[in-house]
Order: sequence, then structure tokens, then C-alpha cells
Amino acid sequence: MSGLKSKDSSAEDASAPATAVPVLRLRLIGQMEAWTLSSESVLPIGRKTRGLLAVVALSAPRPALRGRLAELLWSRRPEEQARASLRQEIHRLLDSLSLAGPDILTVTRDHLTLRPGAAWVDVAQVMRASVAQPAALKLVDGELLEDLDGVDPSFDMWLTAERERLRDRARGLAEDLLRGLSDPDVAIPAAEQLLRIDRAHEGAWRALMKAHAARGERGMAVQAYDRCRAVLADLLDAAPSPETQKLLAEIRGPSSRRLPPRPPAPLPGEESEEPPVLLEPRGFGPSRGGAHVGVLPFAVANPGEEDDAALGTGLAEEITAALSRFRWMFVASSSSLARFAAENRDEVAIRRLFGLDFLLDGSIRRSRSRLRVAVRLLDLRHANQVVWARRFDRPANDLLTLQDEIAAEVVAQIDPEILLIEARRVANRPAAGANAYQLMLRALALMHRLERGQLVQAGAYLRQAIELDPDYAAAHAWYAYWHAFMVGQNWADDPRAMLEAAERLADRTIRLDPFDARGLTIAGHVRAFLHRQLDEALVLHERALALNPNLAMAWALTAITHAYLGNVEEAERCNRRYKKLSPLDPFAFFFDAFFVLIDLMKHDYESAVATGRSVVGMNPAFSAAYKPYLAALGYLGRTQEAAVVRQRLLAIEPDFSVQRFRDTTPMQHEADRAHYAEGLRRAGVAENSSTPSPAGAPLALRL
Repeated sequence: MSGLKSKDSSAEDASAPATAVPVLRLRLIGQMEAWTLSSESVLPIGRKTRGLLAVVALSAPRPALRGRLAELLWSRRPEEQARASLRQEIHRLLDSLSLAGPDILTVTRDHLTLRPGAAWVDVAQVMRASVAQPAALKLVDGELLEDLDGVDPSFDMWLTAERERLRDRARGLAEDLLRGLSDPDVAIPAAEQLLRIDRAHEGAWRALMKAHAARGERGMAVQAYDRCRAVLADLLDAAPSPETQKLLAEIRGPSSRRLPPRPPAPLPGEESEEPPVLLEPRGFGPSRGGAHVGVLPFAVANPGEEDDAALGTGLAEEITAALSRFRWMFVASSSSLARFAAENRDEVAIRRLFGLDFLLDGSIRRSRSRLRVAVRLLDLRHANQVVWARRFDRPANDLLTLQDEIAAEVVAQIDPEILLIEARRVANRPAAGANAYQLMLRALALMHRLERGQLVQAGAYLRQAIELDPDYAAAHAWYAYWHAFMVGQNWADDPRAMLEAAERLADRTIRLDPFDARGLTIAGHVRAFLHRQLDEALVLHERALALNPNLAMAWALTAITHAYLGNVEEAERCNRRYKKLSPLDPFAFFFDAFFVLIDLMKHDYESAVATGRSVVGMNPAFSAAYKPYLAALGYLGRTQEAAVVRQRLLAIEPDFSVQRFRDTTPMQHEADRAHYAEGLRRAGVAENSSTPSPAGAPLALRL
């Protein structure tokens, strides 16, 4: 796999001695790594130096010409300056590789070459793989040199070509391995392997659907279609092909017809001859419920382009499809509501015909090359009160992207809003006679206030909900979440018992409903924060995001798991995605606290302090937010502010200490733990507390 072909680069350095055992291990797929045989990292610090090593490695066994290297890495500089910079980087590279042994890199006046046999390179292994020996395909678990984009425009062009060459080779081999497989147990991992290489490979998605259907896993097959549809829309702005849609229809069969809408609720003053039968969402039993939501086509005020007229309908359909991913909502078809989109629409009739609780509508206005989209949510049970509204101003050059972005942000923001509205509505009614769904809502109305007595009462409601409906996945998920808060606030009388209970509840949640994104990400949260099972947690978070990429909570909980793993850049990316989706989230006091930890880990103490002040102001009872804020103050030497923050923290957790932090934090790397602990010391936190932590009981959720 050489991107450096020239007449002068074909000669190998015959004088270089061959070696039977590589002394250097280079990982170029994903984030670049370089290790010696004794597991010492020799990865250069500078991005240019890493780029130089990558080009030389990918050119092997051919030599890399110095002139070409200078052009790739310093294309904007004059030739002499570029060559001078190259000489400096060569010295840095030789210094970095010195731990691996002498003479790994042969440097002459005209070229650089890795000594034959001196380095094991993952890309070379993939290029040599075959159908008979395909094991190296497992190495393709990311983009080639994914952390070296932007080194130089010329380098970026070279890197794009190399990525395509690697992808073509890996994809072709994975296709050969998948072709003709009839055993579903073999076909499923083969299809998933191809999808890791090419997420938009429809043939692989169809093979995955067929294999799950052959095993009788119709739900998994339908989920594979949903993932395929989301990936194609995200990457290609396309829908699944007719062949894939036909396969979905065959898998679903005649039993896949949609259920009719909920019978209309009687108008005030009317009497119903018999109680309405409520049709529940997938996975919901008779003691459960959910909000009934409809989306009207958006009104286009002054269409200026041919596509504007269709945008109102398209946006409504996109929002409807996105809402359907939230398992606890009943969502009416937007096409069924279309005839009510006229200016003289009748909301009373809409509520009667469709049994809706909430109605989402909006308007679109064009001003030259920009569109203004206004969206609002009406509570039809309370005189069409506007309970949420948002305005989006976007460029009009890409209407499909505009639809996707607005739909994602709308559903991400109204999900927690509707949940809180429903919770407040139920909380105003007597608790006697409440079903499992209503008890769960009563608990949610209390949980995030973080007042100890109310939090204890919330746990009682959730326990009662599970007693009424032992197979209610959502109640199990929120009860596991409740345990995390109790332990995290240090309010658990028996932390070990609560840890064990949270684990049982999280496991039960997954078994009861493996397709509920919120339940999966809560289970992942419990695994990460309470039990330090960070890799297992990431798998659950990633599955949750595949099921519902617009669930802001899942992005935030994924972010903090990455932070504990030490993946600070990925943690920041995920938490910014949460904030983009839901900038005014009702539970921002919890999710925004993750930014404080991320800034602390980045050594950006000023940002950590600024965000810390904001977060503790949102909910002064949330103890976790104080800790990274306090550590950042320690590093800044702000003793007066640190004293105030420390006093507030100790009022919630009187026994908090540096040692208690070290005993309980799920942070994986000692360097991260030591850095955090030193900040706490500098902020005046005592080294030891009077009450020791229970052995083996990580009281997590303590940022």
C-alpha cells in the first residue's frame, strides 16, 4: 500500500540487514501508536513527526524520497525551508525511535526507509490478508490515522488516497468472506465486520437482516433495518433501496400492520358509553402509559423556491420519524394529520379523532438565502397552551440537512420537556390507585430535586411501580438510576447493598427491553459509575445511540464514560453533541457538570471554574459538580472561593476527602486520578476522612 510511487523509489536498501523479529509495533488504523517489544511508547509528540513516520511506514519496503516528504508535510513553504524543516523532524523521529533499538530508520541524502523486518505495521497485515487468512481484518476498527487530519493540505490529499486504498482492500476481502454464507451464526459476525469497514454497505445490512430473521430474531432484523436507514441518511442523505425495503416487508410479514390510534377522548361534558381502550406502545403492558403526540405539516409563509412547499411536509415527517424512536411516546402519523394543517384547523377535533395530548406545529419563512423555522408544542389538554417553543435560523442551501438537524434538536428537547409535564400532571393527583406508569412519573417529579427526603420517596414510588408491573423495563431503568443518585450523594445507608441492587436492576432492564435507548444508556451509566465496568458501559451507550441518536441523555452519559477512560477529546465531542441537541435541558445541572471534569482533565482550569459556578448554581444540592470545580480552584490558587465551595460540598458529604475520592473514583488512569487528587489537596480538602469507604464499594457518580 504505497502512495509514494516514483521511478527513484523502487530500489530497496540492500545494505540494510533483515531482522527476524520486529522491534517496533506501529498501529496506524485509528489513533496512531508506536510501541517497542518491552511495551514502551515511542510515539513522537509532534503531529508532523508522526506524519513523517506514517508516510515512511506506508511506503515500506520502498524508500520515501526526501523531496516528496517535504512536499507532503510543508507544501506551503519554499523548497529550502521545507527541506530544513524535514531535517529537524528527522532528528526528532530518530530520538523518539531510539528506545526501540539502533538503525531502525535508514536515512540517506535522498530518502528514508524503515529497515526491512524491523517494524510490524497493522496496515501491512491487512494488505496481506486473504480469504484463507482473514484475521487481520479485525484490525480495521477505525479510520486510517484518524488523529492526523489537517497536518498539511498536501498531506490530507495523500491521506485521503491512502484511506480509500485501505478501505477498498478491506471491503473487498470482507465481501468475499460474506459472500455465499448460509449459516446465520457465521453470517452475522461476517456482516458486522463488513459494516465496521463500510457503514453504508447495504448488502451487508441486508445480510445482517436475513441472518437475524433466519435465527427467528425478527426484532433484531428490524433493528438492523432501522440502523441501516439512520446510517444512509446520515452519510449519504439517502433512503434504503427498494430491495432493502422489500426485505423488511418480508421479515415483518402480515402481522406488522400498524395498530389503530387510541379511541378519542370525550369532550368536557360528554359521557362515553364505555371506557376507551388505550393502545400502548411496543413493550408497554396494561399498567403503563405514555404521551400521545402528533406533528402537523409546517406552514410555509412565503415560498421562494420550488422545494419550499415540500419542506413543511418533509420536516413534519422527519420529526415524526425521530419521535417514534422514543419508546414511551405514542406518535400519530403526520400524513394522517395533514388535512388539519389549514389555517382554520380544529384542535378539539384533532384531540377527539386521534386522542392526542400534545401537538407540534410550526412555520417556515424564507429571507433570501436563509430560512427561519418556528416550532411550538401545544398541550391540548390545557386549552392548547404553548408549553415549548424554539426558532431556528439556518442557511437554505441544503434542505435535507436542515430537516435532519432541526428534527434532531426538536425531538431531543421536547422529550424531557414532555416527560416533566407528564410528571407534574400526575404529581398533582392523589397517589392512591396510581398504576405503574403514574408511579414512575411521580418518582421522576421528585428525583432531580435532590432533596433527600423527596429522593427517598421517589425510590418508594419506583419500588411500588415494579411490584405492580414486574416486567416494566422503564421503571427498572429509572430505579437503577435512582440508586446511582443515592450512592453518589452519599445518602445510602448500605452502599454495598445499593450497588448490588443497581446492578440487578440494570441487568433486568436490558433483558426486559433491549431496544429501549434510555434504558440501555441508564444501564451503561450504572455499569460505568457504580461498578467501573467502563468498556461494558460504552457498548451499552453505543447501542443506545444506534437506537436513538437524538437522545441527549445518551450522549451525555457516553461523554462521562469516555472521560473516565481518559478519552478526553471524545468525551468533549459527545458532551458537545448533547449540548447541541438540548441546550436548555431540564437536567443540565447533571449533564453540564461533565464539562467541568473534562476541562479539569484538559488542565483548562479557568473554564472548569466558570462552568462549575454555573452548574452549582443550577442545583446547589448536586455534590458531584463541586468536586472538579474545587480541584480547578486549587490549581488556580483561589483559596477564598475554594473555602466557600469546600464548605458547601462538606455540607452535603461531610466525610469527603482526597483518600475517599481516590478510593471511589472510576477514573481508569493513575495519572488522571493523581492530577485530580492534587487539585483537591491544593483546595484544602483533607487527606483522610473520619469514616472509611466500604472496601470494594465504589461510591461513584462523584465527578
